[in-house]
Amino acid sequence: MVDSVLIGGIIVALVVVFTVLRAIRIVPQARAGNVERLGRYYRTLGPGLNFVIPFIDRVHRLIDLREQVVSFQPQPVITEDNLVVDIDTVLYFQVTDPRAAEYEIANFIQGVEQLTVTTLRNVVGGMDLEQTLTSRDTINSQLRGVLDEATGKWGIRVNRVEIKAIDPPRTIKEAMEKQMRAERDKRAAILTAEGQRQSQILTAEGEKQSAILRAEGERTAQILKAEGQSQAIDEVFQAVHRNDPDPKLLAYQYLQVLPQLAQGEGNTFWVIPSEVTSALQGVSKAFTESLPPSPATRERERSEAGSAAVAAAEAAAAEARAAAEDSELGPRQIEARRREADLSGMSGLPGTQRSDALGGDQDPASATRSANRP
Repeated sequence: MVDSVLIGGIIVALVVVFTVLRAIRIVPQARAGNVERLGRYYRTLGPGLNFVIPFIDRVHRLIDLREQVVSFQPQPVITEDNLVVDIDTVLYFQVTDPRAAEYEIANFIQGVEQLTVTTLRNVVGGMDLEQTLTSRDTINSQLRGVLDEATGKWGIRVNRVEIKAIDPPRTIKEAMEKQMRAERDKRAAILTAEGQRQSQILTAEGEKQSAILRAEGERTAQILKAEGQSQAIDEVFQAVHRNDPDPKLLAYQYLQVLPQLAQGEGNTFWVIPSEVTSALQGVSKAFTESLPPSPATRERERSEAGSAAVAAAEAAAAEARAAAEDSELGPRQIEARRREADLSGMSGLPGTQRSDALGGDQDPASATRSANRP
């Protein structure tokens, strides 16, 4: 009897413990559980400690309320220009209403996947291949708007949709690679041409600056040279006006001017020293005659006049003596004396002129002998 009572107490205790355990439910953070009482939705269990009525309330599987990432298999999509491309997408969504996610759709993940595929085909079907490859942001925003509106009644919020890859057909890939290579070659050629252009521009600028500097240097040198020549000419002119020209300075200036006269292409320059010297003497004489004589010039003129007077006196005395001697000689001796005087006067002439003066080819000796012959 005692044993049966003990066994009955143990059984009751176990039933109580089991019932209590069934009545206590602990829900983790960011999870939610729907409770059905007698087969009907009753409430949603939140995170923490919860109590239910055993054998009356039934708790469904917990639903994750965190943002979830679902990656779908690449889906073939036909573009507007009838090209089949494989598009791989990634979906980011979050359950906002556990009751709707539990009772509005049997499998919300599969429903989101199928809705994403159909929406993607509708969006990409209105674009050509080039737009599809370059308009990913536009496709993502359109997909997100359509999916968020369609999944709202399921208690799901679509945060964003990303396209991981768009794979065109192999032939299109080869054509695109050729186009990319051509574009790269084009950019390389443009950059090379631009570099050469900049290099030529810089070289031309350098040559321009160099030419300008050389021209400025030559201009400065010519100016300085002209100033030096101008000063030298001024000094010569002032010396001439002072009636005291330096013959050495005049000769130096004459030698400096002669090479300048011969410069230049096609110039023919004949230097005749005697004529040029005579011309310079004439010019110098004109300058000196047109200007008042200096004391040194007057002194030189007086000495030259004295010398000329002495020479004239000596010539007159010689003529007087010759006249006295002629009075004592005959006609033939006088003619011989006259011819000797003529010959002595022509001793400074060239041979041709002397022979002409003596009458043709006759030399002076034969002429003297013929004059002295009785």
